Amino acid sequence: MAASGPLPVTQDLSTLHAKLQGLLRFLTEALSISSAHTVDFYTESVWEQVVDLPPETVLAALRSAAEAEAQPSEARLQVEAESGSDITDFPKIFCETSQKLVSVEAFALAAKYYSVQNLGICTPFEQLLVALRGNQKQRTGENVKPDEFMNLKKSHEVQAMSELIGSAADYCGIKQIIDLGSGKGYLSSFLSLKYGLKVYGIDSSNTNTHGAEERNRKLKKHWKVYRRRSKLDVNGLALQMTKERKVQDEIKFKADIEGVCNSSTANQEKMSTSDFLQDFSGSVISNIRKQMENLHVYSHREENLCFENAFSLRDLLPINAIEPTSSSHIPKRKMSEGNKERRKMTSKSNESNIYSPLTSFITADSELHDIIKDLEDCFMVGLHTCGDLAPNTLRIFTSKSEIKGVCSVGCCYHLLSEEFENPHKECTQEKWGFPMCHYLKEERWCCGRNARMSACLALERVAVGQGLPTESLFYRAVLQDIIKDCYGITKCDRHVGKIYSKSSSFLDYVRKSLKKLGLDESKLPERIIMDYYEKYKPRMNELEAFNMLKVVLAPCIETLILLDRLCYLKEQDDIAWSALVKLFDPVKSPRCYAIIALKKQQ
Repeated sequence: MAASGPLPVTQDLSTLHAKLQGLLRFLTEALSISSAHTVDFYTESVWEQVVDLPPETVLAALRSAAEAEAQPSEARLQVEAESGSDITDFPKIFCETSQKLVSVEAFALAAKYYSVQNLGICTPFEQLLVALRGNQKQRTGENVKPDEFMNLKKSHEVQAMSELIGSAADYCGIKQIIDLGSGKGYLSSFLSLKYGLKVYGIDSSNTNTHGAEERNRKLKKHWKVYRRRSKLDVNGLALQMTKERKVQDEIKFKADIEGVCNSSTANQEKMSTSDFLQDFSGSVISNIRKQMENLHVYSHREENLCFENAFSLRDLLPINAIEPTSSSHIPKRKMSEGNKERRKMTSKSNESNIYSPLTSFITADSELHDIIKDLEDCFMVGLHTCGDLAPNTLRIFTSKSEIKGVCSVGCCYHLLSEEFENPHKECTQEKWGFPMCHYLKEERWCCGRNARMSACLALERVAVGQGLPTESLFYRAVLQDIIKDCYGITKCDRHVGKIYSKSSSFLDYVRKSLKKLGLDESKLPERIIMDYYEKYKPRMNELEAFNMLKVVLAPCIETLILLDRLCYLKEQDDIAWSALVKLFDPVKSPRCYAIIALKKQQ
């Protein structure tokens, strides 16, 4: 276990509940925006139902809000407070009677206020690393560049997460890692190769497991090249330092020898060889022997660094000045080969089964002992675990005594199961993806699939008014109105998919989409199709403005999901410490937040 300091102080459960309460108050009104689906935008007259402003006004206000982001958020909130406005004064955002949006500026400010970063619920990544490591530095492989093994996004994620997991494993004195939803095995391989941890990567896809095995085999080959390259860099520096120290010792030895010879110059002609050796073997010989022992250590260090020509001082000393030792009779070549063989055997032993990909479908009730036969005290991790796997990872962590820590980064919020989404539908499911904590369960809170889908929008990566697929959304929304009017279909289970990217025009898009949906496209002449296009084209800015409102609100939905998971961990009695950490750069990896927790020591 590392000599580490105390972990950062995090907010307690009552404080988190207070923040949840304010967030829920805002979302109670704002959720109507996230819950609406852009496919039904025109057929359901969504704009008229939820927004009481012209689209031009909304777009202009959102662009101004984006420009104001250059100012520190605290300063903007202070200005708001000094002007007498209250961030929780929601009638100023939504109309009290119609519940429609009436103030885009207040809406954008509230959405920013209830984002993870501004609520102050995040523990700084670097601060946590310092606490976990204490005075220790990163263990091995500082020069490794994982972007040569994987794409830049995955490299960024794997490097940051493995650094945290490696430090946490050291802190807890743990050597075994369980990687749930391990996928292609990038994180598992990196943890095993760089940090020397024994990793079990569990994925539900057999194809992923086999692919991970092959990928790990190839990665090991690259890794050996990297280690040899890194070793040469280290060896070069070590050799230079060793040679410098040897030169200094050589100079000192010569000075000692010359000092003895000079002091007895007048009597030296009268001295026999034995007399000379008797005088020489006094304090000077003792000093030389001590320094020879040091050089013997240097020589072994060099040998371990794969250098054969160790420096010797025997040629500097008089004949018979030093008695031969047993080690001097051992041929240096044979010793080196022996060390090499031992290192080879040790390397093979260390590499065997250090990363084991396994195939299994994980639920909250999965028995790890049935999957991992040598289960011991371990750390459970998950990088972008999909849907219910993220909350189930936390549930397994709290229910299994062998799991001492967890680090989970979730994704695919739209695939979460919700306990109160269909209250009248009979269901035997007992453990749901959302909500997890008692507070939200008592509130019977429900987001809905469309809102959870909007939480997946990467606000950090999208400039307001830029980079949005407005035309593709527009095509789909108009197509839905055509299907409703001309075919009498209001709900369709089949999906159009990525037809837009394969279409040359709106007409081509409609033809291909109808064909994919199994509808007779011949009954619609070109004129009728284009009439719909001309009808809605002037209202395209409504869809653009509405989609931007959803993007602005997206971080609040994610905050709710993350707070739910953090509160769940805070409710457990056996957990010593839990936190939310911004692990990745959101520009490189939009799902950037990790839930991390450690159990109390037994």
